[in-house]
Amino acid sequence: MSTVNAALRAPATGDRVRIGIVGGTGYTGVELLRLLAQHPRAELRAITSRKEAGMPVAEMFPSLRGAVSLAFSDPAGAGLEDCDVVFFATPHGVAMEAAPRLLAAGVRLIDLAADFRLKDPAVFEQWYRMPHGCTDILAEAVYGLPEVNREAIRRARVIGLPGCYPTSVQLALKPLLAAGAVDPLHLIADCKSGVSGAGRKAEVNILFAEASDSLKAYGVSGHRHHPEIVQGLQAIAGTPVGLVFTPHLTPMIRGIHATVYARITREMDFQSLFEEHYRGEPFVDVMPAGSTPDTRSVRGANTCRLAVHRPQGGDTLTVLSVIDNLVKGAAGQAVQAMNLMFDLPETCGLGQVALLP
Repeated sequence: MSTVNAALRAPATGDRVRIGIVGGTGYTGVELLRLLAQHPRAELRAITSRKEAGMPVAEMFPSLRGAVSLAFSDPAGAGLEDCDVVFFATPHGVAMEAAPRLLAAGVRLIDLAADFRLKDPAVFEQWYRMPHGCTDILAEAVYGLPEVNREAIRRARVIGLPGCYPTSVQLALKPLLAAGAVDPLHLIADCKSGVSGAGRKAEVNILFAEASDSLKAYGVSGHRHHPEIVQGLQAIAGTPVGLVFTPHLTPMIRGIHATVYARITREMDFQSLFEEHYRGEPFVDVMPAGSTPDTRSVRGANTCRLAVHRPQGGDTLTVLSVIDNLVKGAAGQAVQAMNLMFDLPETCGLGQVALLP
């Protein structure tokens, strides 16, 4: 398949960005709706669901009553080709099937699944158990972590949005790897996620009676986010990276807490390193020395909070990183990327303060 070439549609100054969402019934889909309904330059044109076609969105999600007036529509008749950008909040494999047709119509794509994250099609097939359907488009896709690829995102037609775990871990290690301050071959990421990270589906392990009052590791022998994290860290470090990554399921709805360990190879003021590295970043908050950020401090907000520690003054750094997996780990980061793609202020529509308690 040859690479699709088409002029990108760009709204005129002051116009709204016409938006379609494929897969609007999951947690990331409804989070996109919540954020975009408050975005001053967003115009929601279509929200698709084959199963729920015809149902008003607010009937399924009463939280959106008075904010979203659309009904779900079948993708085939949703008019996605008339949108400026289409978000895919779908299972893996859906976006790459639709990408050639939409790109040919001049539509930009932001995929919240994994279709355009991993640059090597063989690695994608290994971890997602399906061949990649459009490797030419994969080759041009931009990894949508703004704090790493901001300028490339501005020019992109296709964004492969990072996973939630990869976002928290890469932001925790970026200053250290960019400065050559730690051993890149011996990194450890010990991560905990709320149950919404598994998606809006019925599975025994995420039932209330199964997940409540418990903490459990999973994917210890290998998790599909591992190659994505390694790919991103190697791009930052410019050298091979060795990573032990262990995810855990925690009895909470939202949030990721990543505790990341790295061995020091170059002495410096690490608190100042983090503060300077992220100075001016609107969605990364470096906490004061000695802080221990918690997941509820970012719940509902597009914020990553970081704290760097050097326990007992030893040779290992501990970096604490917290995000809301549905916002900075998914829908909020997607809107952040959209803002860059359409030359809007990066913070537009993303000023929500975290919810407490």
